[in-house]
Amino acid sequence: MLRQRVITAVLLLAVLLPALFYPSIAPFAAFTLLLIVAAGWEWARLNGAGARLSLALGMGLGALMAAIWLLGGLTHSWRGLWMVVGMLWVLLSVVMLARGVSGWGAWPSGLRLWLGLGLIGCAWLAMVQARLVGLEFLLSVLLLVWVADIAAYAGGKTFGRRKLAPSISPGKSWEGAVSGFMGVFVLAAIWLWADAQGVGHATSLYARLWSFGPLLAVVSLAFMVCMSVVGDLVESLVKRSAGVKDSSGLLPGHGGVLDRVDALLPVLPLAMMLTTF
Repeated sequence: MLRQRVITAVLLLAVLLPALFYPSIAPFAAFTLLLIVAAGWEWARLNGAGARLSLALGMGLGALMAAIWLLGGLTHSWRGLWMVVGMLWVLLSVVMLARGVSGWGAWPSGLRLWLGLGLIGCAWLAMVQARLVGLEFLLSVLLLVWVADIAAYAGGKTFGRRKLAPSISPGKSWEGAVSGFMGVFVLAAIWLWADAQGVGHATSLYARLWSFGPLLAVVSLAFMVCMSVVGDLVESLVKRSAGVKDSSGLLPGHGGVLDRVDALLPVLPLAMMLTTF
């Protein structure tokens, strides 16, 4: 299993990193669009769609996003969309986590299916627009999620006692969540310090939030970390409702695409919402 995880990670990074750092956005947008097709396929399967319909929906989502790209939508201002998606994620997280695993299956299948596909598509659009804002900005958003996840895992393994959501994700603890917060705040402090020393370009998410003032910056950052946890919990809830461990087996040793990007789904549009408000 460890060997599979390493090989898969190396192969993904071998494609993702050159695309991410390439001067033109086209390779990054194209590669991540393929991931969105896979994520749409996985989501449809998790919500009861058959094999052919799931594939068609994944391809259809990719085709729609590609059409938006080709029609110049990536450079369009989606400020209103980010506000709607941000509020929707907050409302959705409260309702879904309050109703639990059994409550998700009681939702109309069509609503579950199309709501998820729409949010996945919005996450891709936000990610590509974040890359257009700047490489430093996108990296700061990605690192927020990755550092929160790594710090939460380390803190949970070391200090975890009280379960955060035992019926949804038994491995998560309150101590892990607090560790995730601490890790992200340390990351933000180091990034802001580096900006002050002239190392960065002051275009990161943390610099933009800091321009709101210290209090709003701290509140906004804490909110983003909370929503990264919510994204993870929501996907875990959906998988438990479907009776599966992983969203798919597309990434050997890592599960599926949704398993790797679940925390990013709410964070990416929220980052665009906060920085374009």
